[in-house]
Amino acid sequence: MILERGIVRTLDQSLATASALAIAGDRVAGGVGTHETALPSPDRVDLGGRCVLPGFVDAHVHFPTWALARREVRLEGAGSIEEAVSRVRDGLGTLREGGWLRGRGWRSAQWPSEPTKEALDEVSRDVPVALLAHDSHSLWLNSVALAQANGDLDVDGGVVERDEAGEPTGVLREEACWRFRDRYLETSDGEYLEAMREGLRVAAARGVIAVHDKDGWIGALRFWQSLAADGPLTLRVWQSLPADDLDRLAGLGLRSGFGDAMLRVGYLKAFMDGTLGSQTARMLDGSGVQITSRDELADIVRRGAAAGWPVAVHAIGDRANREALDAFEETRDEWAPRGLRQRIEHAQLLAPEDVDRFAEIGVAASVQFSHAPSDRDVADRYWAGKTDGAYAYRSLWDSGAVVANGSDAPIEELDPLAGIRAGVLRTLDDRPAWHPEQALSMEQALQATCVTPAWLSYDERRRGKLVPGYYADLVVLNRDPLAIEPEELADLEVVATMLGGRWIHNPPPWD
Repeated sequence: MILERGIVRTLDQSLATASALAIAGDRVAGGVGTHETALPSPDRVDLGGRCVLPGFVDAHVHFPTWALARREVRLEGAGSIEEAVSRVRDGLGTLREGGWLRGRGWRSAQWPSEPTKEALDEVSRDVPVALLAHDSHSLWLNSVALAQANGDLDVDGGVVERDEAGEPTGVLREEACWRFRDRYLETSDGEYLEAMREGLRVAAARGVIAVHDKDGWIGALRFWQSLAADGPLTLRVWQSLPADDLDRLAGLGLRSGFGDAMLRVGYLKAFMDGTLGSQTARMLDGSGVQITSRDELADIVRRGAAAGWPVAVHAIGDRANREALDAFEETRDEWAPRGLRQRIEHAQLLAPEDVDRFAEIGVAASVQFSHAPSDRDVADRYWAGKTDGAYAYRSLWDSGAVVANGSDAPIEELDPLAGIRAGVLRTLDDRPAWHPEQALSMEQALQATCVTPAWLSYDERRRGKLVPGYYADLVVLNRDPLAIEPEELADLEVVATMLGGRWIHNPPPWD
């Protein structure tokens, strides 16, 4: 196949642009750069002036959870408890008998009052209601849902919000939230698989050809295996597994990289702290919730290195990030010689003296460009006076750090074009850019979305660029993002997506 009469952005410095792309089987073939390439009876695709890029990679997505969340009550943008409860009331009309009403996306930081079980009880005294917050680190329950736990709510690393009388208000945070979810909010395998099949179609339509799946539990791996058995996957998956399972994984002799070109186990997932929105991010001022200590993380990294596993650790607050960097630095002699590519997820608030340490130690910053415009109001409220060090993508890039971009879906939407716009513009609405000094160039945003995630999954010699020998994983856009003005970025659209030489979304010809 030859794609011609367009602009090909290879994202490779040796041949940055081309007028045509030759594909043989599942790989980019020789002759990139000219439509005169001779292949036996090639199919010729007229790009019509459109732009071809390497396919997008989401370096941080909770794919099964995101897919399921697309079927739940959505509370994003609800400006008050009353508006959120109104959406719950509407959702009750579609609920199957005997089921839970699930929802997600609420953010109470700007609400006049905090959520309570009584507010939900007004519309749902008989149906259990469980609503995850925007950051997935808090759970809002009504009374009938709360009663499922029979008072067993407290857990190390968790927060149970209580009223003046000591009674639970209906909001659980961190480990208390997750334990309740895992024990009582059961979802069948069939529900997950059906939702994920729909999610695969959406991902393909948005130009996504690979994900680093952060739903780090064995069930998620089982779902991907089931989908692969049903037919060819339309995503390359680099799957995380819980750090708590390290001993079991090591006992089986399972190492990072096991799998094939479509599905591989990749890295261990751990948490240092909570989140900004739940006010559980661990801060240098002493506030926040510690989930994993510096010493505990160092132990995980050491044992992971011995067993052949890199570690991805969630860190939001400035203290959490510092202690994560400390743990990686302390153990560097044990993991660096093994070539393990360690990463900190989010890195949302950094003390100025910690920015350069990512590059110095060799730890990647796995960030989410869309978080900056999405979190700006909450950050300005809770991190007042510190936001110069928040979502500091340009500072990290300029320091020489490896920067990868993801969505954190369902926290934000799985939408690479929106993420790229957020990285370049530092806004996704009509407001001025938030801390524009931290904006990236389009070239940098594309590198972080296409090239760096391939490097993090040890795929830099076969994915992330459109050069001979690499997989023909690509996206066709209606316009060239490197040739338009920033205010025109919202006009970018995915026309078609190819994975390994086969069209997985909207094959040509196009109008």
